[in-house]
Amino acid sequence: MFKIFNWNSGIVEKTRMKNRIMTGSEAVMQSLLDEQIDTVFGYPGGGIMPIYDALFDYQNKINHILTRHEQGLIHAAQGYARVSGKVGVCFATAGPGATNLITGIADAMMDSTPLVCIIGQVASPLLGTDAFQEADVVGMTIPCTKWNYQITSGNKIPEILSKAFFIANSGRPGPVVISITKNAQLEKISYNYLKTSFLKSYKSKTYPEYKRIQEVATLINQAKKPFLVFGQGIILSGAELLLKQFIEKTGIPAASTLLGLSALSSDHPNYVGMLGMHGNYAPNLMTNKCDVLIGIGLRFDDRVTGDASRYAKQAKIIHIDIDNAEINKIVKVDIPVLGDASEVLEALIPLVKSGSYKLWMKEFKDRFSDEYSQVIEKDLYPKDDKPNMGVVIRMLNELTNNETILVTDVGQHQMIASRYFNFKNTRSLVTSGGLGTMGFCLPAAMGAKLGQPTKTVVAIIGDGGFQMTLQELGTISQYNISVKIIIMNNSFLGMVRQWQEMFFESRYSFTDMESPDFVKLADAYIIPASRVTEKSKLMQAIKKMLEHNGPSLLEVIVEKEDNVFPMIPPGASVDEIILKLQSNKNV
Repeated sequence: MFKIFNWNSGIVEKTRMKNRIMTGSEAVMQSLLDEQIDTVFGYPGGGIMPIYDALFDYQNKINHILTRHEQGLIHAAQGYARVSGKVGVCFATAGPGATNLITGIADAMMDSTPLVCIIGQVASPLLGTDAFQEADVVGMTIPCTKWNYQITSGNKIPEILSKAFFIANSGRPGPVVISITKNAQLEKISYNYLKTSFLKSYKSKTYPEYKRIQEVATLINQAKKPFLVFGQGIILSGAELLLKQFIEKTGIPAASTLLGLSALSSDHPNYVGMLGMHGNYAPNLMTNKCDVLIGIGLRFDDRVTGDASRYAKQAKIIHIDIDNAEINKIVKVDIPVLGDASEVLEALIPLVKSGSYKLWMKEFKDRFSDEYSQVIEKDLYPKDDKPNMGVVIRMLNELTNNETILVTDVGQHQMIASRYFNFKNTRSLVTSGGLGTMGFCLPAAMGAKLGQPTKTVVAIIGDGGFQMTLQELGTISQYNISVKIIIMNNSFLGMVRQWQEMFFESRYSFTDMESPDFVKLADAYIIPASRVTEKSKLMQAIKKMLEHNGPSLLEVIVEKEDNVFPMIPPGASVDEIILKLQSNKNV
């Protein structure tokens, strides 16, 4: 092995001394092996059949998971990538196979998940002729990928795949789509794989200006009421330990976005809760009372800021992020720092003073007491014997160890689970944040289990989201993927129903839902299942589900018209967060 320089790909490692003659499809397999990829999620079809024919000879080297739908395979690849830190890889065929991936591609783009999607395409002479199962996947995915490329010649396969993996997992991660025409898959080529580590046209890394970091330290050291808010950028940069060191040295209270959860242990004394529309009362309220707001690795999206025109106007704002496009996009900041969170924190920690903010922390604790008495106690310790969502999460915490990975779908259960689950280890939450994709959970959970096979993976799903991708029970059963599935069934599209109750005079327009017998459905897939309707039987049912050796399902019948609070009403400021139902009003 030796290094060479290539003006297109920069410094690379030449991994093979001699060229080998093979088909383009075999080159795809070899490229995956050279990238140390051992798991692929896919669904075959005519457009990608040569690649699947080559895969037949690589089954002992590459673990291929056949899902039941392309949306399932890409969400599974997302779950795998999110918990493992590796690039998720998926195969799909041309036309409808490609278009079925787009929801997952857009989801991965918004949540910075590294994926390489390899998609078959009709032969080059047929491009643009509306041939059978032809779709312009490159044109359709330009807005929701970091990069995409259509390969029409087999000899381009190694080079393009090498670039694809580098782009997907460097800088701010994201999805890459590679479309390969059928003739390129069949052509004989001379295989030579050069692993990319630099591209002239792509700036994967930005080194933070030390002057900016000194300015940040000066502002923090002068602050009386500093507040740190962090997002998934901490996890993606591997800065969890540095974050902990920073807040322990400075004594600054810290809050997480939804996707930042698990970067810091839930029981850390400086952790004050989750930000956002259904986040904790204190961190949302105190955002508009701090004098210095330090944002690290987050986008300041609308769910965090509420009305951005009234967000932290009293504070000096610092924004540390790897993506220049996010700085000053939503919130005007005083000190922008462009760089990787781990590198910035490493340089910043020696410059900040040791301290504590006892009176400032007391304000957070007092507001937490308000939330506890009005919301949390009711959610976790209801007086009647009817199970609710909070009780499920409380009992799950009591029965699981610190190695548990929580995967959620989207809706009320997502917010309840995120608020009350005890996160101990990093990369222990997998959820759809930016796009809010219902149907995400079940396939993402099976991908997460394959990405971290020694850990317990619990999927928390609503009855609505479950029915969007329930066919993946077939994948879970076929491969015996030991996912523990809890369906919180309230016979409603719960979050939409809550909005209809609060802002549309309880006009429940098409949100009530009749579901099949989920226990019988699981039984049809040879997955053990049970149903609970009484709180007194819930603990034992969860325990039995967790202890089963293999996949298992538990349906919990929860309150039909339960609501999730606190809540920042749409259009409100973060300090207008409410703890209970207000009088109805139209949006």
